[in-house]
Amino acid sequence: MPSPHSPIRRALLSVSDKAGVVELGQKLHEMGVELLSTGGTATALRQAGLPVCDVSEITGFPEMMDGRVKTLHPNVHGGLLALRDNPEHIAAMQTHGIGAIDLLVVNLYPFEATVAAGADYDTCIENIDIGGPAMIRAAAKNHSFVTVVVDVEDYDKLLGDMAQHEGATCRKFRKKLAQIAYARTAAYDAAVSSWMAEAIGVKTPRRRAISGTLAQSLRYGENPHQKAAFYKDGSTRPGVATAKQLQGKELSYNNINDTDAAIELVAEFDPADGPACAIIKHANPCGVARGETLTEAYRSAFNCDNVSPFGGIIALNQTLDAATAKEITQIFTEVVVAPDVTDAAREVFAQKKNLRLLVTGSLPDITAPGRSWKKVSGGYLVQDRDNGIIGSEDLRIVSQRPPTEQEMTDLLFAWKVAKHVKSNAIVYVKDRATVGIGAGQMSRVDSTRIAASKAKDMAKALGLSTLPTIGSVVASDAFFPFADGLITAAEAGATAIIQPGGSMRDDEVIEAANKAGLAMVFTGMRHFRH
Repeated sequence: MPSPHSPIRRALLSVSDKAGVVELGQKLHEMGVELLSTGGTATALRQAGLPVCDVSEITGFPEMMDGRVKTLHPNVHGGLLALRDNPEHIAAMQTHGIGAIDLLVVNLYPFEATVAAGADYDTCIENIDIGGPAMIRAAAKNHSFVTVVVDVEDYDKLLGDMAQHEGATCRKFRKKLAQIAYARTAAYDAAVSSWMAEAIGVKTPRRRAISGTLAQSLRYGENPHQKAAFYKDGSTRPGVATAKQLQGKELSYNNINDTDAAIELVAEFDPADGPACAIIKHANPCGVARGETLTEAYRSAFNCDNVSPFGGIIALNQTLDAATAKEITQIFTEVVVAPDVTDAAREVFAQKKNLRLLVTGSLPDITAPGRSWKKVSGGYLVQDRDNGIIGSEDLRIVSQRPPTEQEMTDLLFAWKVAKHVKSNAIVYVKDRATVGIGAGQMSRVDSTRIAASKAKDMAKALGLSTLPTIGSVVASDAFFPFADGLITAAEAGATAIIQPGGSMRDDEVIEAANKAGLAMVFTGMRHFRH
């Protein structure tokens, strides 16, 4: 009776992704392993001169129904599920002529890739694998005796383990592969169920599943005592998960989180409308600006707060040039991310070995649908990503004085920034550059005061004779519950306000704006960010 450590004698190979399968088949053949296979995999192996037995020969049934039925048979599943140390199982195999299958190598129909390519509903349905997951689950369940491989990257590991154990695999290795196998089928089913919910318009399905593929094991999480890792969900939307790192140390947990915040913010500013720069610290912007050049945009963003950018994240909406790179290297920066970078700029950054430089190819579409997940005790909160956009035509002027053209430009700029500031968010803007940001306070009036106070600090640091907030506009991510926040902004020199409106005291706030001579517009949209 075979033991759990018997050499692999018979393997079933059935893969959608043919990368490396011929080489694997050759190595297995050299080790004396009998090869079973199906369809295109069998053809590829035969073309390489390898002896292959079609699964149809052991099932007694041809592949049928366009390949939908080929491995769903007792001669396959019995060979995978039989306990080699159970006399009754062995007797059943002998009675029914079922041969043991010691190794299963399967990767699944490319369902995720089919969906990503924008295929129609019926095409996506046809790319849902049935036999593959069934075999994978069977082999993984019986990992005491059967080795299952679902990823091309594990082929060499399989051969290495077999070489160390005289053609067998060790139990520890089989356990690890079984866990990987179940994670793969779970991720596959998650992709199918999520796609189908979207396709048939189910907004809140009874059950939701999320999955990801390990992109990077991180040294730690937000703090050194927290273990962490970075997983990708397969999305092709440009961002931190798809960016190419050109230089620097590995990204940390906080780097990834902050870089994501930076890319999403700078994407609010269309490159066709001119350069823009966002500087992020602890997931909050500490300076955002447009300019005639990237260098000008960076300087203006930096001059909103020249202390916080130290060790921060810088995101640019256009190709990074050498002049801007030289400006950035004047202080320590953790990460710089841009759609692209010139060779000259790369040479500048090459002198800063620890600086992480990322390129995204393009900017994420801020209007694209998507969902965010937040873990809470005992469950998850799931919501649509905040892709709300406001234009001048969406605004309602509620003050006696309408905004000037310049004020309107700055109001819309400030609103885009406020969307990415932690609540309660207050953003002062002047000439398409932030001049004061108040974030994450329990009281909105406190955010208003803090933003104005930081502007005073910068005026002193820059030797300005006039406060930057004088002649500025202010954005509030949610309504002013009382007039005090608006009055504080007016006292700091603001001349116009943009806010959602909707407070029970809107009339009181509007009256205060009129008394102060402020222009005020309502968006009708809130941008809380917790």
